[in-house]
Order: sequence, then C-alpha cells, then structure tokens
Amino acid sequence: MQNRKLFVGNLSHCVAAAEEAEQLKELFSGYGDVMHVNVIKGKRFGFVEMSSASEAKRAKQELDDYEFNGCHIKVNEIRPPRRGYGFGRRRNR
Repeated sequence: MQNRKLFVGNLSHCVAAAEEAEQLKELFSGYGDVMHVNVIKGKRFGFVEMSSASEAKRAKQELDDYEFNGCHIKVNEIRPPRRGYGFGRRRNR
C-alpha cells in the first residue's frame, strides 16, 4: 500500500456528518496520526487521511468490516486515477 488516504464506506445514515467525522477521527487515531477526515454530508461514505502509508495500511487491515455506529464499514485505499481513461480524452483520427 503506497497511499495514506482511505475511503470509508457504509457509514450510518443516522449520525450527523460532523459528529461522525469526529468519531471516525477517534477510531482511526488508534492506528496512527489522523491528518484529515471528511464525511460527505447526505452520503454514507467519507475519507480519512493518515500521516503515513504504513499507518493507513494497518488501519485498513484492522477496520475493514468493523462494526461502527451499527454498520459494518468498508475501508479501502484510494488509488490515483489512471491516465488516459475517462472523460475529455480525444482521439486523433
């Protein structure tokens, strides 16, 4: 794992985004220094940035499928987008 940013999915719909962000920060801080937490308001996912890739890897291994606020959260590494794929790419003919 090379990235220190994690996607956290399947968050509870019953907890306010600001409150859940603080709870996620507390949960993930048990695996290292949390640099930033962003829970998307109105959605059931968010992002956690750890201070190092090794801390992110450990948090992912320990917290994927962990029960948090009544839901089993999914934790995955955020991968950089592939170049050359997606919208806006033009082909020369």
